[in-house]
Amino acid sequence: MNITTATTASAPGPAGPAAPMVEHAVRYTRERLWDVFPGAWLETEGGIPRCSCGTADCGAPGAHPTRPDWTAQATGGATAVRRMWADRPDASVLLPTGRAFDAIEVAEATGCLALARMERMGLAVGPVTGTPDGRMLFFVQPGGAAEVPDLVRRLGWSPSGVDLTARGDGDWVAAPPTRVGTRGAVLWVRRPGDAGHRLPEAGEIVRPLAYACGRDAAAARER
Repeated sequence: MNITTATTASAPGPAGPAAPMVEHAVRYTRERLWDVFPGAWLETEGGIPRCSCGTADCGAPGAHPTRPDWTAQATGGATAVRRMWADRPDASVLLPTGRAFDAIEVAEATGCLALARMERMGLAVGPVTGTPDGRMLFFVQPGGAAEVPDLVRRLGWSPSGVDLTARGDGDWVAAPPTRVGTRGAVLWVRRPGDAGHRLPEAGEIVRPLAYACGRDAAAARER
């Protein structure tokens, strides 16, 4: 399994791939009941898309917050969303973690291995996104990020020794179909279910994720 094959059978983003980003933002608030806030956007210069922040070596061109107070800016109201995106309808759509969900981030290869393992185990998997820079994010119940380090330790791994990052209160993730420079767009590997669909607890999916991370770390040490 890889991100390409995992997303091929999935429908595009909630408003269709060609819709302005503001429409995706509105649909996330209405259909998923998620808070959203606008981020940077891409500007074409000499035929090359560049980040609106103006930083030549921007690490996430067109896909990062633009204001230090973005946590206060995030909203679940459709009217407020349209107002915030009014000047830049194609600004990226960012989702604050620690509210409706937290996220556990791993490398793409690790995530694909873990996802296949979860399916074999019959585990309920929540939404999963794939980023164009080779990362996968598994959405879990809010509050789960704070539990992850201890959960990893209980499994016999050092949190600093595995490539697994928990995103919770005060953090954010980019929502599909936000584009990241010339790298491509964030995609759904596993799309959200209907509004109100139960997200897994962090403890339900950390074991297969940590196992895959640990196996990758061990393989890297042997090379």
